[in-house]
Amino acid sequence: MDRFGEKLRALREQRGLSIRQLASFLEINAHSHIAKIETGQSNPSPDLILKIARFFDVSIDQLMKDELEVD
Repeated sequence: MDRFGEKLRALREQRGLSIRQLASFLEINAHSHIAKIETGQSNPSPDLILKIARFFDVSIDQLMKDELEVD
């Protein structure tokens, strides 16, 4: 899960979303939480991981396993 933030940033940028926009879509009040996840300063909750996977239409395995890439 060391690369979770890196993968999240890549997915967000592929969609052309700002951190604020992504936080809004994921119904997160503090966009800074997304920024902290992307920089590895914070870990997402299981519920948030599920929301992210569904939003970007990727598997939880792709997000969580460092050896797997997201497309």
